[in-house]
Amino acid sequence: MPTVRPFRALRYSTEVVPDLGSVVAPPYDVISPELHRRLLARDPRNVVRLDLPESEAGDADPDERYRRAARLIRAWRSDGTLRRDPRPSLYPYEQTYRLPGAGNSGAANSGAADEEHESRVRRGVFARLVLEPFGAESGVRPHERTMSGPKEDRYRLLRATDVNTSPVVGMYEDASGTVAAWLEDVTGSTPPVADVTDDDGVRHRLWAVAADQADPIAGRVAGRLGAGPITIADGHHRYETALRYRDERRRGAPASDDPPGWDEILALLLEPIAGPIAVLATHRVVLGLGDEGPERLRAGLTELFDVGPAVSAEDLRRAFAPDSGAVGGASRFGLWTREGGAILHSRSSAFEPILPPGGAALRRLDVTVLGAALDRLLGIDPAAVDAGARIAYTKDAAEAIAWVDGAHDGADAAFLLDPTPAAEIAAVAADGDVMPQKSTYIYPKALTGLVINPLE
Repeated sequence: MPTVRPFRALRYSTEVVPDLGSVVAPPYDVISPELHRRLLARDPRNVVRLDLPESEAGDADPDERYRRAARLIRAWRSDGTLRRDPRPSLYPYEQTYRLPGAGNSGAANSGAADEEHESRVRRGVFARLVLEPFGAESGVRPHERTMSGPKEDRYRLLRATDVNTSPVVGMYEDASGTVAAWLEDVTGSTPPVADVTDDDGVRHRLWAVAADQADPIAGRVAGRLGAGPITIADGHHRYETALRYRDERRRGAPASDDPPGWDEILALLLEPIAGPIAVLATHRVVLGLGDEGPERLRAGLTELFDVGPAVSAEDLRRAFAPDSGAVGGASRFGLWTREGGAILHSRSSAFEPILPPGGAALRRLDVTVLGAALDRLLGIDPAAVDAGARIAYTKDAAEAIAWVDGAHDGADAAFLLDPTPAAEIAAVAADGDVMPQKSTYIYPKALTGLVINPLE
């Protein structure tokens, strides 16, 4: 079973930084160059300088940006910008949000749609998760493959700074309801230590609960968080990087009764009982089919799919809007080319012989089915999809359609997907399988800078 522990977080001092909203940021891997520039200009103490440091003119070598981040965090700790909490704590975290594009599905007159458009609340806990290598006996399970480039970047940053700035996100199950009840009590009865609304309108609130004899319940909560397997939902690159760093630090380290900080990683732990885990679809846009490619694609579709009647771009945008209420698993796809659109339904008998090996959970995923179709119809194998050589990705159905209409970067066909249910992430991981790249997008993202985990 995994081990979850309280820790003494580094947090921005509200005495030094009264406007916390000016110094927090989204995770590094969703920050565009334009947003990066805005965050840098927002406040010289913005956490993006630590989590996504940029190269500057005159840098002697590429690693200088990581060393600059390390110097910054030492300076901010020295001048009081960042202060370490005095006691090991668990950090309840609440996000209040609406799905992106809420209200655009065109079904606002129905009661179900009204409910979808309402604000959602998701609660979780920031804690330290003891690192375990992935494997059959591990209590920590991956669901996604990783790529070498992002891992090398995160490793160099971690080695230089010796802190976790962004958490991995893990899913747990607590059938006893202990954690959910504790979160409801804490968030409903005590004031938060941080309350920030981000640029997307998501409200983030944070609490700090010392896990010692003064509050024995928090200790029991930590035990329940690690009472069953934890599935990594987001942050696989950070997790694997932390394993590499741990193994490096272990070599030659003296024996100690106290677990070293580098043996653990900052984690945000979530479960459906404590609030819905929203997963957004990631749509696929096929590039470079050539003049005859879209026509050949359409001609081959009937081999694998039941092709519905022609639909408009607006019909597709509504059908695959984040708040449409649709969930993956029915193998329903939207197709848009410059000749028009259609909704496709896969025929299981046609796909059975061409699906990749793996457990039932992996083989029934919409992203797996679509990947097999792209391979069969267009010769786009999974390696090409992972590398992004012939496929572009977007979470916005309208953007996918617009890319095709404008032939953006050679876009010729958009395949729209329904979101993968969160339960399927855990099911795939439990089978020991991993999903294709760009299968899930957990929403909303946890803010970077609310808690930082020093590995000491």
